Amino acid sequence: MKQIYRSKTAFVLGWVWLAFVAFNVWDLTARYNGKPSLVAGAVLGALTAVVYLVALRPATVVTEEGLEGRNPLRSTFVPWASVNDVVVGHTINVSYGAEQMLRLWTPMSTARERARAQRRAAPKQQRGRFKTEPTLSKAEQAAAEAFAGKTHADWVGEQITERAESARRRDVEAPPAHASWAIDSFAVLAAAIALVVVAVVI
Repeated sequence: MKQIYRSKTAFVLGWVWLAFVAFNVWDLTARYNGKPSLVAGAVLGALTAVVYLVALRPATVVTEEGLEGRNPLRSTFVPWASVNDVVVGHTINVSYGAEQMLRLWTPMSTARERARAQRRAAPKQQRGRFKTEPTLSKAEQAAAEAFAGKTHADWVGEQITERAESARRRDVEAPPAHASWAIDSFAVLAAAIALVVVAVVI
């Protein structure tokens, strides 16, 4: 089963930006007035390329066969048995093969998110004789314990580690990891550059 992990905030804001751009493109087309419209379109195109690269494309994809890290300009696939170690800091860093490193762009762990996770892990002090906290169901308690003191990045890092250890226990033969340039990213960049050239030349 394929699971895709992203920064939800960045992903949502990216789609909000695309909606904003779509409205402005319609407006620029309906009220076309030559050079100023072309320049505005080129600026929107350049900004949209940046938003796509840093907000919409990055993803961590977990499949049965291995881990795929989609970064702005490259995609790297690492079979589970090739994963050597997983270290979670600000980003998730996966070492594999012969001292190779895959730095996943998402999910990231900010200082604020880590502080919130530590507050969740701290024991809650009960004041007075009456409980002010709602009673959680067993499933909610289990979820709270699983995430106590952990950020989203920590949790995803654990999933990657568990999959890799399971593959090593089963002694699965690891096919070679491979990386490729992101054709979609270069297509978006090429379109943005074309818009800028048109705005400058015409």
